[in-house]
Amino acid sequence: MVSHSEPPKEDLAAVALEHKIDEANAIINGTTDTSKVHELDASKLVVTLADPNARQVPDEAAANAGLETICTDHMVTASWNHQSGWGVPELKPYGPISLMPTASVLHYATECFEGLKVFRGFDGKLRLFRPNLNAKRLLMSTLRISLPGFDPVEVEKLVAKLVAVDGAKWLPKTRPGSFLYIRPAVIGTQPQLGVQAPKEALLFITASFMPRMDSPAGGMRLHTNPEDMVRAWVGGFGYAKVGANYGPSLLATNEAKARGFHQILWLYGQEAYCTEAGASNFFIVWRTKEGKLQLITAPLDDKLILDGVTRRSVLELAKTRLAEEVEVVERRYTIDEVIEADKEGRIVEAFAAGTAFFIAPVSQIHHRGTDVHIPLGENDSGAYTAKIKSWMKDIMYGNEQHEWGLVINEEDEAAAGQKRKREQDDEAKRE
Repeated sequence: MVSHSEPPKEDLAAVALEHKIDEANAIINGTTDTSKVHELDASKLVVTLADPNARQVPDEAAANAGLETICTDHMVTASWNHQSGWGVPELKPYGPISLMPTASVLHYATECFEGLKVFRGFDGKLRLFRPNLNAKRLLMSTLRISLPGFDPVEVEKLVAKLVAVDGAKWLPKTRPGSFLYIRPAVIGTQPQLGVQAPKEALLFITASFMPRMDSPAGGMRLHTNPEDMVRAWVGGFGYAKVGANYGPSLLATNEAKARGFHQILWLYGQEAYCTEAGASNFFIVWRTKEGKLQLITAPLDDKLILDGVTRRSVLELAKTRLAEEVEVVERRYTIDEVIEADKEGRIVEAFAAGTAFFIAPVSQIHHRGTDVHIPLGENDSGAYTAKIKSWMKDIMYGNEQHEWGLVINEEDEAAAGQKRKREQDDEAKRE
């Protein structure tokens, strides 16, 4: 269930979003009449299997070497319109989707998405990492841009179904320690120009290869954003995972990369508060002037940054497993505080955390001609960074049995898939 605190009535966008969330919760809880529209229902999934021999699985390096993202054999789609609600979801061969040139998503940025991974464990099992949090966040992002609501549990089930079907082939047990990236997305598809809430939409889910980006040689190097550009702002939509957050950031990011840096450290306001590193959450371990060791990161209360699943997991692990060593702090802090801590030798380490970068050590911040050099320890990583990263990897890959790791029952799905394939072949022969 999505929970919230009551915003001031003058805050039109916030009030509207809370109303949408209330409506979605009412549907999920069965306290509203949904007889006139169909809700998203994973149990009605229609499965059409691809030819398993039509495509070969490349090795990880080859898959990530080209200019196209390599996806697995199948994808999930479900269409929606305002009159009848959600259609029957389909699991079908991966391929193009059809849009009219006047589709809402192409003109008004009515698009949001999620990112999570499925892991082949060292115990041979497939696991998703906290997919319930991604599904809930997708609902919030969807409602933020006036796209249709759904029960997040149904999206979670559809994601699990996709990875159960494609896991055995694309993440074979001979490749323990590997992963695939899962991308659920919702887009407005109504083919009508005009700034309005779309009356048609499409949910789709794909699984693909993604490069490993958590161990940049020498650590990640960050360049602060130029004074005339910000990524997100209070009162905006930085807390939602919408495409409009990302495209406008590429200009500064590409310039930073041309100067030898990996990502932008996004600052906010005249105070230059530290917010995010690229599209990832940013953490520093430092000592206060009084000598207290802290793990500090930007807060969520102003809705400026994304409530990252990796971020939340880092904080929860640090609070429970490092409580006697490190104080966990979520507050606004400025780049001047970082520079001062560096001059006084109080910075211990830093890292970026997100689905794509996982947990990547940070070694440098460049700000307006000043360089902050952050210590790196063994294997180009700070000790606490490595410790938290190791705990999370153990959960993801099954070295630690934990409630955050959702095991996928792929064996039953493989048997069911073989049966469906035989039925499809028999039907084709009769035709």
